[in-house]
Amino acid sequence: MESKIIISPTFSFRGIILEEFPRVKIEVKKMKKETKNNFAGDKKFGKWIFSDLENRLVEKTIHLIPKWLETYHLTMMTLLWSVVIVLAGYLAEENINWFWLVSAMIVAQYITDLYDGKIGRLRNTGLVKWGYFMDHFLDYVFLCSVLIAYSFLVPNEFRLLGLFTVMVIIGFMINFFLFFATTNRFKISHLGIGPTESRLIFIVANTLLIIFGAKYFLIVLPYIGAVVLLALVIVIWQSHKETWKMDMENKKKNG
Repeated sequence: MESKIIISPTFSFRGIILEEFPRVKIEVKKMKKETKNNFAGDKKFGKWIFSDLENRLVEKTIHLIPKWLETYHLTMMTLLWSVVIVLAGYLAEENINWFWLVSAMIVAQYITDLYDGKIGRLRNTGLVKWGYFMDHFLDYVFLCSVLIAYSFLVPNEFRLLGLFTVMVIIGFMINFFLFFATTNRFKISHLGIGPTESRLIFIVANTLLIIFGAKYFLIVLPYIGAVVLLALVIVIWQSHKETWKMDMENKKKNG
């Protein structure tokens, strides 16, 4: 029998019916709908020390955000804060007091980051996936700007240690995104520490740096790296246990 492919509502190969196009279209639409409905990047999981206080603060003050200031404006402001931080870090080589400006920019980024997603949901802006992508990419940019600011104070002999610390800190972000990809739960806190507490740690570190000087900062840098590495190991272990448990439950459910 001659091989043939018939292009019609029914697809046939060697006379065997494989699938009907209308049915395929229905299945594709269904899959797209399920993908859209199942996306949970705009829903953050976890409990951190200041989370309840933050929610009450936003609830009482969100109406103060002017109408012309949209969610995407607040998100993109992170670029401005990041540029100022790098500039302040550069100037801090000559005058350590410029790190007060670094801390001020961390506070500014906290405020815009606190309200951007909530403003989008309140006003039904519709930028759910764009908001997830751009907000967290700019979080990475912002973190890099803070670490670059510190790098201006680190002598060449400490560069390798500084690079190690940077790699470990970025490991937390990688864990968050991998955990979301495997569980569809965007968990942003561990051990009671979330984004707010992380920013507060940087502000406290900046204050101590200004008061005691870069000399003492370099003395404690190895201990900072060790503590951050230990915290990362704990976080990865927790994510490992949770994803392993999910796989075993699915295996049991599916036989």
